[in-house]
Amino acid sequence: MSRSAHPAGPRHADVLPEGHYSAPAADLNALDPKVWAETVGRDADGVVRVGGVDVKSLAEQHGTPAYVIDETDFRARARAWRSAFGTEADVFYAGKAFLSRAVVRWLHEEGLNLDVCSGGELATALSAGMPADRIAFHGNNKSPREIQRAIEAGVGRIVLDSFQEIVRVAHIAQSLGKRQRVQIRITVGVEAHTHEFIATAHEDQKFGIPLAGGQAAEAVRRALQLDGLELIGIHSHIGSQIFDMSGFEVAAHRVVSLLKEIRDEHGVELPEIDLGGGLGIAYTSADDPREPHEIAKALTDIVTRECEVARLRTPRISVEPGRAIVGPTAFTLYEVGTIKPLDGLRTYVSVDGGMSDNIRTALYDAEYSVALVSRTSDAEPMLVRVVGKHCESGDIVVKDAFLPADLAPGDLIAVPATGAYCRSMASNYNHVLRPPVVAVRDGEAKVIVRRETEEDLLRLDVG
Repeated sequence: MSRSAHPAGPRHADVLPEGHYSAPAADLNALDPKVWAETVGRDADGVVRVGGVDVKSLAEQHGTPAYVIDETDFRARARAWRSAFGTEADVFYAGKAFLSRAVVRWLHEEGLNLDVCSGGELATALSAGMPADRIAFHGNNKSPREIQRAIEAGVGRIVLDSFQEIVRVAHIAQSLGKRQRVQIRITVGVEAHTHEFIATAHEDQKFGIPLAGGQAAEAVRRALQLDGLELIGIHSHIGSQIFDMSGFEVAAHRVVSLLKEIRDEHGVELPEIDLGGGLGIAYTSADDPREPHEIAKALTDIVTRECEVARLRTPRISVEPGRAIVGPTAFTLYEVGTIKPLDGLRTYVSVDGGMSDNIRTALYDAEYSVALVSRTSDAEPMLVRVVGKHCESGDIVVKDAFLPADLAPGDLIAVPATGAYCRSMASNYNHVLRPPVVAVRDGEAKVIVRRETEEDLLRLDVG
């Protein structure tokens, strides 16, 4: 069952019942490869290294907090998704997870397409050289200016999200003398096993056009009648951080049923089906995500089987992994500031970042791992809550974890699996400066998104 977030964030001061949290790992110095990026490990001195660079050097050169991304791992995961689906399917990286011009270039070089959902993401993609025909444009309320720019640029597809948008895109495309390739996003009534704020296929939510009541079928009728549109397929997205494939099976069955209705009514077999993204990653050792090749086989088998039953040609499949590619490739590096033991409860460890660089714990009740990375320790484990520096009681980075009892101010700790949605959702709460993103590869660290400065803040404040 999904849990709603508390309006002011997790109720951080509640006393945890016995057994609420997992027992400490046998070795607090160990780094679970499920959770950490590919090139992460400890050197002979016990200092964590990534891409051949140790975290102490990263902290000295780039400061803390900092998002550190393993470029080798990112590229390997992108290739794994591309290889898993082969040439008969399309893989669109979901840019909302994390997007920068460097990331766009990596995607282009590794052969992936790109999914954007705002004018800013589109501008980033185009400025970094992603071919427009490999871009899909999402969003439930695209402005006329955003739509016009996308059509003028020649994006490969626009995903239509409402009846108003069907008309709006058609009108703008026709006024530009173009015929825009589109998909219609439908909600299929499948609620994925995920947090209620990130479950996106049940009817009571803002995305898509409901399949129920014939609304999706009516949307197809209207799109097929408009000269400015070329309807190429149906889009479905059922949620995020999903490990169970059964939801995709139900969704595919309902999407293919709609394709059959379209063929029977209009004599048209739409050539594409997009099953969205949302595949989960390991935030803690308890998570057990599927590999891309397993996901590809499962989704391909599901669609093929459903189409055979419906006597339809199997459409070209698209998927949109974002978190599944970038999430595991990065960690956030912090310096410990203050340490506050609370007898009978836990120890509060304050770091130099917080909810401004990772809002997910407060927003989704998300769980993370954490490790001491500037050294090893043989001290006993202590139950900690890693919190930020913000004037907010819900400013929690890691709710409950174990760190060595000799943890001290000045130590470096790192939270893995922060590549997705942490920098993308970062804020300037309390006028805290957003951290840099540092890409590491083959012994070289390079800033791909620089740290904000006070000058950046004041430049926008024109009062």
